[in-house]
Amino acid sequence: MTISYLPQAAFLFIMLFARIGTIIMLLPGFGDANVPPRIRLMIGLVFSFVMFPLAEGYYGPSPAGLGGLFPLLGGEVIIGLLIGGIARLMMSALQIAGTAMSFQMGLSYAQSFDPTQGVQSAILGSFLSVIAITLIMVTDMHHMFLVAIKDSYTLFKPGNLPALGDFSQLALNTVAGSFKVGVQITAPFLVFGLIFYLGIGILSRLMPQVQIFFVAMPANIFLGLTLMLLLLSALMMWFLGYLKAAFAVFLL
Repeated sequence: MTISYLPQAAFLFIMLFARIGTIIMLLPGFGDANVPPRIRLMIGLVFSFVMFPLAEGYYGPSPAGLGGLFPLLGGEVIIGLLIGGIARLMMSALQIAGTAMSFQMGLSYAQSFDPTQGVQSAILGSFLSVIAITLIMVTDMHHMFLVAIKDSYTLFKPGNLPALGDFSQLALNTVAGSFKVGVQITAPFLVFGLIFYLGIGILSRLMPQVQIFFVAMPANIFLGLTLMLLLLSALMMWFLGYLKAAFAVFLL
């Protein structure tokens, strides 16, 4: 190796970091809003350094000028946005489930900051998101994300952008799948809310002089939290199974 290799090495590292850094900034757990930007930057740089000898063969010689550099750089960023954005869309299933649960339990006005989305959301949605990130790290599912970064260089060759139609279809399927899983997670609470409010409505007709909804609100919250306590582990395992199956499209 001579000093003439340094421009090529710098080109390769910039290309690697453009894709890997973009993915890291969006991945669940790694790119959450409560993770300091310096930590995310450090993870991206370290993983780019690790990937350097593995992905070196996928890139050709460095272009002669900036006119050839910027299209390659933009393509790497777009691929990173695709992979990281799909992973972020999958996490939205918990926001759908948490919001629906909050409506059924009378906690829809209880808002908190969701570190996975970076916005205010229903408190149960934030709770489910934090539990999901914890389980992803504990069960080593974050290794699947890192393997997907390595496999992306085989699935999406540098310099070749993914087809727009395929990207649109994948994003559409991910949104539909996240909504479906969110509703499935919420299904027990939808049934509970239907039965509970039907019973309360009948009781209010039988005793119109009693402020029945004011009396029943604490019972609604208590029963809803009890139901969540009983079903939480099964619901989160259901979500992890969906996440593993849906993200498998990026694995070889």
